[in-house]
Amino acid sequence: MATTANAPTTITGRQRLIVLLLLGAQFMLSVDYSILNVALPRVGAGVGLGLSALPWILTAYALPAAGFTLLFGRIADLFGRRRMFLIGITLLAAASLIGGFATNPVELLTARTLQGFATAIATPAALSLLVTSFSDESQRARVLGLNGALLSGGFTVGALVGGTLVTGLSWRWALLINVPVALIILAVTPFVVSPSRASTGVKLDVPGAITVTLGLLSFSFGVVNHNVYALIAGVLLLVVFWLIERKAPAPLAAVSILNRPTVKWGNLAGLIVFSMESGLIFLMTLYLQDVLHFSALTTGLLFGVPGLASVVAGIIAGRFIGRYGPARVLTVGLIVQTGFTAPLMVLGPSTLWLWVLMPALFIGFFGHVTAIASFMVTATTGLPDSEQGLATGLATLTQQIGITVGIPVLSAIAAGQAVLLTGIHLAVAANVAITVTVIVLISLGLLRRAPAVVGSIESTELAG
Repeated sequence: MATTANAPTTITGRQRLIVLLLLGAQFMLSVDYSILNVALPRVGAGVGLGLSALPWILTAYALPAAGFTLLFGRIADLFGRRRMFLIGITLLAAASLIGGFATNPVELLTARTLQGFATAIATPAALSLLVTSFSDESQRARVLGLNGALLSGGFTVGALVGGTLVTGLSWRWALLINVPVALIILAVTPFVVSPSRASTGVKLDVPGAITVTLGLLSFSFGVVNHNVYALIAGVLLLVVFWLIERKAPAPLAAVSILNRPTVKWGNLAGLIVFSMESGLIFLMTLYLQDVLHFSALTTGLLFGVPGLASVVAGIIAGRFIGRYGPARVLTVGLIVQTGFTAPLMVLGPSTLWLWVLMPALFIGFFGHVTAIASFMVTATTGLPDSEQGLATGLATLTQQIGITVGIPVLSAIAAGQAVLLTGIHLAVAANVAITVTVIVLISLGLLRRAPAVVGSIESTELAG
């Protein structure tokens, strides 16, 4: 289905509505993770949650979002993607309503847990619907570039919106704002998005579903709470899952696709892209609020700068991928992300260091989003539509695990130092070292196979 530059396939009006609807939903779901980050103390005070328990506001969301993504991605393949998408958005609206009126810790954490489940249900279904709506590879690359921008932009915009709502109204509106948006999506989707045909004659891999879900939950819990036993249990369960999938007649995850260099190395790169940058945002939130003593609103406004870079990169990332291939763009994006993270290792206690911080975040996020877009393209290109839920579920799983793991790992490094700024420096240095290592690995694993990797996209180079 190659498309030349002289005869580009135009995007129909209906496809534009699909993009607007599904990307809007993806953006809302990504905002939900970080929208309370800058307001945790106020949220805790509002429901009587102690200081030591505040991280559970994030953890309660992250655990189901990471642990159930692969399962619900496969369920979407089997029982209908539009159906699962609508179920996820409905659950999100209900959970946000519960959280917005929560009066005690149990109600709030229940709401955040349900939001995590909603994300695990809706995100892979939305991404599958998005990918299968575009058969032309150049269009798909461009749309995935926008998706990458909104995934990353949502994380930073969440901080901006959260800070604004908390300062101007109440932290409750950071949750209640989802309700009208979700209702609009629920009303419009049936008229815009066609239902996907449910796969027939294929059974759900129950043993695989149980082991991978428990494994991911245990692993994520172990990382977030620094629990060695949970971490070991999670790894063992994931090994059992791998063994089950190798022999299962209808595997939940076709592990054989990981034999493809693009899938294997692309998902490793995606894991690092999300984990290191989400961790960096958390570190810079600490720097802005606890070192420079900025308010939640000011912190949110400052994060609008990298959010703008995310939008710009998302608009043009698809063109880069079409011209140079996803492997090269992925590698260069990671190099830019890392190169402009490195100066943050020497941030000082004066506000004059904003002249270093803001340009570094802007350019670094530009590289970050181009890397996300490239990762998404490699993870979903060249697979039949019947496996798109699985492929996008795997890519979404990589994203959720990265976000879940990055913050606790880097924050643990920072917290290990007596002086916060010293801890931030050390955590940023670890960020850079880890990312450089992965850049070397994916360069060896992907770029030496560049002709094969590039060919699938370059044959459909974007017009313009």
